[in-house]
Amino acid sequence: MEAQERTRQKLAAAIKEEMEHTSLDKITVTQIVERAGVTRQTFYRNFKDKYDLVNWHFEQLAQKSFKQMGAGLTLREALIKKFQFLKGERTFFTQAFRSQDCNSVVAYDYQCILEFYTGIIQRKLGVEKLPPDIAFLLRMYCEGSIHMTVEWVTTGMERPIPQLVDLLIEAMPQRLQELLSDLGK
Repeated sequence: MEAQERTRQKLAAAIKEEMEHTSLDKITVTQIVERAGVTRQTFYRNFKDKYDLVNWHFEQLAQKSFKQMGAGLTLREALIKKFQFLKGERTFFTQAFRSQDCNSVVAYDYQCILEFYTGIIQRKLGVEKLPPDIAFLLRMYCEGSIHMTVEWVTTGMERPIPQLVDLLIEAMPQRLQELLSDLGK
């Protein structure tokens, strides 16, 4: 691991520790750099602000999660893995999803999942751009899915994951279910 990557990981670990007892919107860069043992200049060489750090860390986690959602899985299996992953990073996602900042993880997660599903559908249909009706359904579904994910995370993750996943799939428009039922094909 290169030096910049180690520094970023150290800063991510610091903000995660701060999230254990302080809401993300109230955490300061000073708290992060003091906990990480680096300078403010080091922080700003790597990130434009704390939300950029959170989104970078989210991207690292999302890449891991999407790899787990990889080829050969059904939609249900992939979503179960995603929610198990979220539960494994419970504190981080609870704090990140509660943030009211316009650069929040919620918007970033929406974009990631939209791009993930779009890529699958484009490959299955053999097109470079989704048909407008499919794109509309997908955007609407992703908005609702993210909203329900945020609600599940920020209210304590009480609903059992398989039940949550079954409801999310049931809420998916039939045309999308047919295109996304098997993510690996």
